[in-house]
Amino acid sequence: MRIPVQAFGLMFLMLLAPLSGCVGENNVESLSASSLSIAESESLEAGMWQIITMEASEDLAVFIPYFIQDPGSMRAQNGTVLNMESGDKVSMNILFPPRNEEIVFFLGQIGRVNWPIREPDQSWMAWLNNPSQGSAVQAVVNQDTGGEWPWLVTGNVTGGDVIPLVMETSRPFRADLSEENGVGASDGWVNGRDVYEWVDFIADDTPCATCGPDGAVGYLDRWIGNANPSYEHAITYFEGVMQGYGLDRVEVHRFQWNTAWAVNICGYKDGSVYPNEWLIFGAHFDIAPPVAYTPGAEIGVPGYGTRHGAYDNAAGSSMVLTTASVLAEFDARRTMVFCLWSSEEEGLWGSRSFANDLPDGVTVSNYLNLDMAGVNYPGDYALSVYLGPDGTEEAIDQAGMFHLAEWIGADALDLGYEMERGREAWLAGGESPLWGDIYEDTVAIYESPTARSDHDSFQNIGVATLGWNGLVDGYPCYHRECDTMETMIEYMDTDNSTGINNLVHSWDIVTWWAVYAFLHMDQTPVPNEL
Repeated sequence: MRIPVQAFGLMFLMLLAPLSGCVGENNVESLSASSLSIAESESLEAGMWQIITMEASEDLAVFIPYFIQDPGSMRAQNGTVLNMESGDKVSMNILFPPRNEEIVFFLGQIGRVNWPIREPDQSWMAWLNNPSQGSAVQAVVNQDTGGEWPWLVTGNVTGGDVIPLVMETSRPFRADLSEENGVGASDGWVNGRDVYEWVDFIADDTPCATCGPDGAVGYLDRWIGNANPSYEHAITYFEGVMQGYGLDRVEVHRFQWNTAWAVNICGYKDGSVYPNEWLIFGAHFDIAPPVAYTPGAEIGVPGYGTRHGAYDNAAGSSMVLTTASVLAEFDARRTMVFCLWSSEEEGLWGSRSFANDLPDGVTVSNYLNLDMAGVNYPGDYALSVYLGPDGTEEAIDQAGMFHLAEWIGADALDLGYEMERGREAWLAGGESPLWGDIYEDTVAIYESPTARSDHDSFQNIGVATLGWNGLVDGYPCYHRECDTMETMIEYMDTDNSTGINNLVHSWDIVTWWAVYAFLHMDQTPVPNEL
């Protein structure tokens, strides 16, 4: 059963027993996986908020390691522990991981507080094959006003053995698509096919004399200058799109930078607990103008701007739109801000103007950036997951952000093997080869010393950031008119899959990664550790 998140309003059939103190020994001999049943176990949906009902046939505690919606605060939180007596039933709204086929709950003695936890670079299924007892979490009182279910924080002891309850899930999909068109990532709370269709629309160059000043169905020629009519036309349209999502407000910000104007479009979902802490998700909407420097131009390679800007950066902009459309449903703790930046190609004018002119009393808790994501894994190119600020260019300075990126990638996205390959590639050659060389099955998480996109604007004001991109300097249509959807499809074609299917799955991975990071950061921001 699928319902909108905001409609979750259940009458619970039990009152949760209060958590007792830490038990000295976890006696699980009387428990088995059958001690807890899930009424909807035959139709558990991956990548979709779903109401399930749990019923206990023994006194037990259940550790739920997935995002749930607390019935008191109505906010998303990363897991919980619930105590249940025999015969008790509990219903909950839960989000199962979108890109794996199995999920697991853990059972223990009623009143149990301490539980083992997987390592950040491994999935729960990998942990079950070799259960380590090193890392732990502890159930503590809910930190939200009105919250009912315990939060999970890092613990010192595991509490002993657990009983796993493993169940299968399946991802919903659209009946009108085939595998070659990305049917496997075509449905869910967010999905790569929606992103694909946004990019295809924005970069659609079908001639249309009545559609706008750029003479096409899509929104092309999006370079920013003084009163570029094509850019202004796009601003009006996408302002309306964001208003349709039900955000609290949508604002067009105009900032003068030297003699030009930076024009950003930002949608706001006001936080109900910390409204002056802003969690920002952004991508630049502008494209390289005709006078932009393009590597290779000095040796006669055609360049100096583009018209479509499909990869750079209709792709990132489309993921911002897709993310805003679903997160607008949530009662968030912090104000969520979704921005399409202008003038990134001129020197980050739009994001710098925004970051340097925040309202009095407002701080930015974290920033997520999307720029040129798509031509990467599962194609024959690396997916880069970059974080910062970087201080040493050697050791990991942002341990918390690195942990979070690995935590999401390993389980929710089932990328443990690909992340291991990415780590090896990063250690061997650093960032530069990842932007240009061919890499199969490679997802690299690392601190980036470069500052070629809008994340730099927020790092400069002391904010820890997270971002995603793929092939950059090795992309032959970088800042060129051939940066079209057709070129992206061609570059993502592999021996075992079509370019369209790979693109859809690429955007599915990145969008889900960003959404999960957003949910985590709303509950617990990641500090800048420099």
